Amino acid sequence: MGYLRLLRQRPILVLWSSAALSVLGDRLYGLAIMWVVYEATGSAVWMGIAAVVESLPYILIGTFGRGLIARFSSFGALGWLDAGRAVVACAVPLLWSPGQGGITVLLVLVLLLGTLGVLFDPNLGGLVPDLVRPDRVREVTALLDLTNRIAVIAGPGCVGLILMVVSEVQLFAIDGVTFIVSAAAMWWLRAHTHRVARAAAPGAVTAPARRAEPVAAWPVLRRHPDVAVAVGLHGIGFFVAAVSAVGLPTLLAVRLGQGAAGYGLALSAVGAGALAGNLLIGNLRAGRWLTVYCSAWTVTGLALIGYSTAPTLPVVLGVGFAAGLAAPAAAVTLRTKLAGFVPAQRLRLITVDQTVIRTAGTVGMLTLPVAVDAAPATTFAGAGLLLIAAAATAAATGRRVTAAAIMSSREPAGSQTS
Repeated sequence: MGYLRLLRQRPILVLWSSAALSVLGDRLYGLAIMWVVYEATGSAVWMGIAAVVESLPYILIGTFGRGLIARFSSFGALGWLDAGRAVVACAVPLLWSPGQGGITVLLVLVLLLGTLGVLFDPNLGGLVPDLVRPDRVREVTALLDLTNRIAVIAGPGCVGLILMVVSEVQLFAIDGVTFIVSAAAMWWLRAHTHRVARAAAPGAVTAPARRAEPVAAWPVLRRHPDVAVAVGLHGIGFFVAAVSAVGLPTLLAVRLGQGAAGYGLALSAVGAGALAGNLLIGNLRAGRWLTVYCSAWTVTGLALIGYSTAPTLPVVLGVGFAAGLAAPAAAVTLRTKLAGFVPAQRLRLITVDQTVIRTAGTVGMLTLPVAVDAAPATTFAGAGLLLIAAAATAAATGRRVTAAAIMSSREPAGSQTS
């Protein structure tokens, strides 16, 4: 299996191990912030505010801070960012206190963690493809995606076991430990890349790694309209994802009379499907990337409709498994495509994609839960139809605009048509 061959390479093993631990830390963080805010305020509104505060840096810096993000495009700089996140996360239990003052301090720290995160995430995605040969980029992208899929299955159980020993607010400190491990991994990768550079040029003086120069996204997207279309579809996918994220418990209760056990089984089915889908997309040669990408989102849309009409819990589990299969196909396909760009363009496109999905996801979480509360089955069906229509439009538009861009690039300079 390709994953095992990759993990025999020490840099990939170090990267994957730290990423797996970081994903678990993210699970701890996500649970901790929601439970701590809810226990302090008793308000779902404040939980939503905390989620929006954490996303704000991704939206604002991702939109206006391309030069700032590019300043951290090295493993050494990423190590310092994770060291900073470790300090902030570990500070939460020390500074937390019930009441309005504690909530304010918590939101400030959440904002700071989001700021450090938006500087870290796209840069790591931009650096990883350079660790392997071009023909192994899909495999290493899928391998890192595997950490998310494993966390969906194992994360809730791990969190439950940890909460038997510590309180919710102490989960932040455990998250801080995962950042320390990640920082050490980033610094090790920095040293490794320097050793490789020296070995490739014996006797040469190793110059400091040059950071990627920031580039504008729009000229790149104009030359590659298929990527622009795919990023737009990604945003729509994250917008409608709010329906299943907040609406599945309601739908199961209203239509099938299911409680927490049924919801847990549904999430497990999605996780199992995602794990299987990752193993498929990471080890199979796909066809045209945009066709695969749009097809994956079409399956997700069909799954949303399936949820709305499922007559029994076993059918819901089958629909969830299909939805899980599609998720890694979309994620790995797009990230592999972006990895094919030169480093500066790759970093900017990853940042744009991250900004789009954060913005769309935030808008979805602020608007769609109201529709779910009013009519859960109708909202699921409507979200599914919207996603299917968007995927079909993206597939057709992507082929057309890409063909037009190719013809335009082949047209001799100065030629005119009568």
